[in-house]
Amino acid sequence: MAYREELVLLLAALLDYRIGDPWNWWHPVQGMGWLITQYTQLAFKAFNSAIALRLAGVGLGLGLVLGSGLIGWLIVFGAKQIHPFISLATEGILLASCFAGRSLRDAANEVLQSLQSGDLQQARSRLSRYVGRDTENLSEAEILRAMLETVTENATDGVMAPLFYAIAGSLMPAIGSLPLALGYKAASTLDSMVGYREPPYTHLGWFSAKLDDVLTWLPCRLVVLTLSILSGNPCHVWYVCWRDAPQDLSPNSGWSEAAYAATLGVQVGGTNWYRGVAKHKPLLGNATQAIAPDHIFTALRLTRQCFLIWLAIAVLIHWLQ
Repeated sequence: MAYREELVLLLAALLDYRIGDPWNWWHPVQGMGWLITQYTQLAFKAFNSAIALRLAGVGLGLGLVLGSGLIGWLIVFGAKQIHPFISLATEGILLASCFAGRSLRDAANEVLQSLQSGDLQQARSRLSRYVGRDTENLSEAEILRAMLETVTENATDGVMAPLFYAIAGSLMPAIGSLPLALGYKAASTLDSMVGYREPPYTHLGWFSAKLDDVLTWLPCRLVVLTLSILSGNPCHVWYVCWRDAPQDLSPNSGWSEAAYAATLGVQVGGTNWYRGVAKHKPLLGNATQAIAPDHIFTALRLTRQCFLIWLAIAVLIHWLQ
């Protein structure tokens, strides 16, 4: 089928924008999460030493990432044997599940609607579905900061990085968009579930954390580059990122959040509480304005613009081949 890879990317982008991830639909991340949970339970029962747990972590990381990519490839291959249009629809639907653009937009709207109606308690409750920090006592300003940080951090690992790997896969016809995007989604899921420095995941999750850092590094810098161009003041965005992002323990989330903060003219970071324990995140950006709902909507719009720019570049590359 002519232009198949471009059609897959465009179909997936359209499905994510219009439909997203309905709550009652099964999602590939659910399957990944179940496998991670079962594996970690067995690993903790079977191994006690740091070395053994680290080796088990390597097996978990490589197994899930490569396995997810292989399953994606086999599904598409099997669908192609039935009919080209079935394979197109199957790959487009599964690829759309790797993008979180609509999910981020819906989450932000849900929390902001509660704030706009004056229901602070409901806003805290809804926010707790999307962030790891304690939300019970957050003020309106802290809720807005938490939502903006969630939107800007996940813009990279939930939207743009999966698109980057989908585009990379689309340029390799023998592999295709879905396997690489699913592989990255597996790495991101591993990082969110076991990639912690604290016990009990210190040793079991070290490889997953490092793997996600490595896989996200290049897409994250390309996001910063794209945002800097869209901002109209690229030197300022890069200056703020170089100044502030290295303070963050993550080699990627700090860059993503700093780039958005610089573009929006706000500051993120500060003290957050996790299970009653205070943790200080570095301050990113300049506090020239207080964070407002409009900043969150603008951040979502910027992510959508980045997505469309990358998508257009991918289609252009295919047409020039």
